[in-house]
Order: sequence, then structure tokens, then C-alpha cells
Amino acid sequence: MGKDCGNHADDDFQKSCRRLLLILLTLALLAGVIALIIYLVLRPTHPRFYLQDASLRQLDLSNGSAPLLSTTAQVTLASRNPNARVGVYYDRLDVSASYRYQQVTLNSRLQPAPLYQGHGDVDIWSPVLAGPGVPFAPFLADALRKDIAAGYLVLQVRIDGRIRWKVGSWVSGHYHIFVTCPAYFINAGAGSGYGGAVGAHGLRFQTATYCRVEV
Repeated sequence: MGKDCGNHADDDFQKSCRRLLLILLTLALLAGVIALIIYLVLRPTHPRFYLQDASLRQLDLSNGSAPLLSTTAQVTLASRNPNARVGVYYDRLDVSASYRYQQVTLNSRLQPAPLYQGHGDVDIWSPVLAGPGVPFAPFLADALRKDIAAGYLVLQVRIDGRIRWKVGSWVSGHYHIFVTCPAYFINAGAGSGYGGAVGAHGLRFQTATYCRVEV
């Protein structure tokens, strides 16, 4: 008789555990469905990024079989949240410059971080990007010399960061954001019409550009 009572107690405990597990799974499924409905209804659009200006303060390439590149540039970046009902948290935005896919400056973190961007808000940053004595591939060094001699240079300003979406009191998890902005420089004597500051090697920023954004 005592053994039967013990078995009944075990059965009741197992049933209670199964009910609790079922309730937790139902709540988790319900939360996921609500989040999906919010996403499908609001469909947050990626933030828009623009490269407004850039100036080359330094672009020095050493000679030899193991060339080193020293670069200093100041860029002006703008970001706009195009969503009418979705806010954006920028938890981290790291900016760097690259030449033909090789990074030539250190990462510069945009401040303040984190930053909240409301509906239709615009934020502007002007970081200085520096890369002293960066090891540079010889074939890229040859290409860079040719570009400078031709008076036309293209750098890529890149942003690597993490963002979250905000709808009312609900805040999403983290998403990776990648931004690529082409920076076109031409010899100041060519007359770009933009009027940017003349920098290293007589190169001047040609025109403001739209950036590609991936989330």
C-alpha cells in the first residue's frame, strides 16, 4: 500500500513537470509569434548612411620589398532612420578605411555609444581615421602608386557594428550591421566642382556618396 502511494506521488510529480514544460513552451512560442507579427507589420527598413565629406591628411608609402603605408583621413558620415514607427539603438559602430579590400587604418569607434536614433532622426559623425606604418602588399603598393600618378583614388570607408530595433517598449536582440561607403578622390587640378579640401598628393574628395548597408 505504501509502495502504491509512492508511485502515485511520482506520477503526480511527473504530470506537474510536463504541464509546466508545456506552459513554458507555449509562452515561448507565443512570444515568438508576437515578435514575428510585429516584424511583418512594421518591416523595419535599414538605416541610411551617407559619406558627406572626406579629406586625406596623409598618404605616405615607403619603398622596398616590404612597403609600409601611413594614412590619416577625416570623414564625415551621416545616418538617418527612415522608419516611421521603429527606433534604432546603435550599440557599437567601428569605422575604418580600406584600399582594394585591405584595411589601411585602425578602427575608430563612433561616439556616443550606445546611441538611440528615433523616427526620422539624423546623426552626423566626423571621426579621424589613422593607420601609422601599416604593412602593405607589394602589388597593392604598385597599384596605389599608379592611382596617385593618374590623379584618381578610391578608398572604402567601412562600418562594422551592432544594432537593435525598438518598437514601443519592445526591444529586439542584437543584429550585425555592415556599411560600405566609396570615397572618390581626384587631383585638385582636374576640377571636381565639389570644392572639398585639397589633401595629400593634391587629392580632393570628389562628391558625397550613398553607402551600402547590410543587416
